[in-house]
Amino acid sequence: MSGLYGLARPLLFKLDAERAHGLSVEALRRGLVPRRNRPVDARLRTEVAGITFPNPLGLAAGYDKNAEVADAALRLGFGFVEVGTVTPLPQEGNDKPRVFRLPGAAAVINRLGFNNHGHADVAERMEARSRKAGIVGVNIGANKDSEDRIADYVAGIHRFEALASYLTVNVSSPNTPGLRKLQQGSDLDRLLEFVMAARDGAAALAATKRRPVFLKVAPDLSEDEIWALADTAKHRKVEGLIVSNTTLSRHGVEGRPNADEAGGLSGRPVFDRSTYVLAMFRRAMGPDVPLIGVGGVENASTFLRKMEAGADLVQLYTALVYGGPDLPIRILNDLSRHLDRAGIDTIASVRDTRVDEILAGGPPLGWEVQRP
Repeated sequence: MSGLYGLARPLLFKLDAERAHGLSVEALRRGLVPRRNRPVDARLRTEVAGITFPNPLGLAAGYDKNAEVADAALRLGFGFVEVGTVTPLPQEGNDKPRVFRLPGAAAVINRLGFNNHGHADVAERMEARSRKAGIVGVNIGANKDSEDRIADYVAGIHRFEALASYLTVNVSSPNTPGLRKLQQGSDLDRLLEFVMAARDGAAALAATKRRPVFLKVAPDLSEDEIWALADTAKHRKVEGLIVSNTTLSRHGVEGRPNADEAGGLSGRPVFDRSTYVLAMFRRAMGPDVPLIGVGGVENASTFLRKMEAGADLVQLYTALVYGGPDLPIRILNDLSRHLDRAGIDTIASVRDTRVDEILAGGPPLGWEVQRP
């Protein structure tokens, strides 16, 4: 944690967590957070789903819900940024307060409920930056009161296919009732059938290169559900998976203030769980399908563990709350030093090197599958 953020954090933590988040977005929007000098290290360059990422560290969806500060976030050092989740119609989300810090565990619980400005507003911002450099994906979802959630995802594909570097189909938030059912069986198969057809049709209509579609999944899945989901994703030729969203488990935070709040848990306590699920998905998906690892990443060590477990790219968000805006550069510098020490020519060679070891160790404590 940098000295300036170390001084500011106690003041920010006196504010409601959502209010503090809003102030951080506003600071980025107004240019009050200086550009970080991103290290240029060719060994960190990563090719995934036809996209060349300058480095494999990304900002996960949830921070910049409305594409207000994507370019400012890229200037912090991230190799890519994912905005959203965006729904067709604007929605307020769940009642406040709905974001809760657990500082002793470096964690956050949220039950935001896809609060966002809607397709039209976000598309306008994405259009305004469409000629700028930088990889920005759009995470799409369904409105809470939608009568046809699959149609909401199809609308998101059509709206953003020409504007996003890639598209993420988010069916794993625990804060929209019934949404996670779309991860399973015929519901998932039908969703992906329509989504992938919409992507292909939108690209053909615009005569542009098809944007990759990633599917974001929950960590609260059984082994059988993981294999079934993987089979469906491969059958429908999804370009990759993002593993994973927040968890309903409270393992590791029991008894702490705010631990009993409803919502999804993110940050350090979800690291072991999400990394084990990531390794399981690597085994289930095979070596050719890209995976993006998310959950509890806070330094170079946890980043590398995600890659060892099967990730091609890695995202973080909650760690910014505790580590501040210098965190991406610190991680990238430490990754370069790791490559120096290990004599590694490319970060991609780290991928999959401990999948078998992680799975052989068995499920982590608190593995029990959680249901909404």
